[in-house]
Amino acid sequence: MANTSTPFPLSDPLVLPLFSSQAMLSNSSSPSSNLSYLLANSDSFAGNFTAHKRFSFFDYRDYGNATVPVPCGFLKKFPVRDSDRIAMESCNGVVVVSAIFNDHDKIRQPRGLGSKTLDNVCFFMFVDETTVKGLENHKIISGKNSSPDITIGAWRIVRVSSKNLYENPAMNGVIPKYLVHRLFPNSKFSIWVDAKLQLMVDPLLLIHSLIITENADMAISKHPYYIHTMEEAMATARWKKWWDVDSLKKQMETYCENGLKPWSPNKLPYTTDVPDSALILRRHGRGSNLFSCLLFNELEAFNPRDQLAFAFVRDHLTPSIKINMFEGEVFEQVALEYRHNLKKTRYTGPQLDPQISKPKRTKRAGPDLLYVNGSCCSKCLNYLLQMWGE
Repeated sequence: MANTSTPFPLSDPLVLPLFSSQAMLSNSSSPSSNLSYLLANSDSFAGNFTAHKRFSFFDYRDYGNATVPVPCGFLKKFPVRDSDRIAMESCNGVVVVSAIFNDHDKIRQPRGLGSKTLDNVCFFMFVDETTVKGLENHKIISGKNSSPDITIGAWRIVRVSSKNLYENPAMNGVIPKYLVHRLFPNSKFSIWVDAKLQLMVDPLLLIHSLIITENADMAISKHPYYIHTMEEAMATARWKKWWDVDSLKKQMETYCENGLKPWSPNKLPYTTDVPDSALILRRHGRGSNLFSCLLFNELEAFNPRDQLAFAFVRDHLTPSIKINMFEGEVFEQVALEYRHNLKKTRYTGPQLDPQISKPKRTKRAGPDLLYVNGSCCSKCLNYLLQMWGE
């Protein structure tokens, strides 16, 4: 792939030492981020709060004194080894995070790293029991290895016991994806990389180019095709990306009732409501951390398809944060995308709580998906009319 249009000065050998300096990190927010998190015990990881309760935290103008505890997961233990937890808390600069659950992907090593990058950037890969078994079967790690600390290339491997977490491996994967600021409380910047991606540009360059120079709280790629949330919801149902179509309908109706609007020029400078969330960069601070907490709460409430809740959280967070929604061409320059593992296997993890239902076949939407008492499109009618320009 040619680099003639890349926004990154990849050929400059002097650029990485500048970005890895303390000057870069000193511009970030303090580790505490001035948020107080809800501490409690719950049957679910994030509390499974009602929509009214979740939405009550979207306005954080009065959170300056950090006296309002925000629900942000960890209402159940996140089961990792103590040595891994200590290592995560010791990462105080830039962290790159990925996860493989249910042996869904391969571990791909980052490329294009500077000579000092591994001294300044932490790489953590979260895996569950099924993935560990796959790594052992392929002789990538030894099943007889008694050492709790495992590294594969640049990645430190963190084993997560999913027994008491979510049954759906995808939901367990969005814990490190969106609650990275809680797992790495002293990190100032983070980059989430889906395991289907191979990072091709140094993380310090990415942080500098997409966060610091843009003065952004977050950076995420635009979706290559969709601009309206409803388009993504329809595609999710059509291509069976989530099995319960009725729940997708309920999610969209909940958002429509509470102010979700289709994209329009009124939302500029954002030119889309739909991201490609395979790559997310964050400056850890109060606003971006709260955004991540609120979005994660929506994922627990409905499903792990994070693109469906993105615009609703972004547009209702008050005060707003600055998100750099960069072009897909930039995404193609910084990462290679691979297919997920193709083999179809049943869940082989630990025994699950009997109260948790097993994965089901696709559940079709009820007959009132579009028509209720002869009226089209139920609670999202106004949204659809605006989206269609009527």
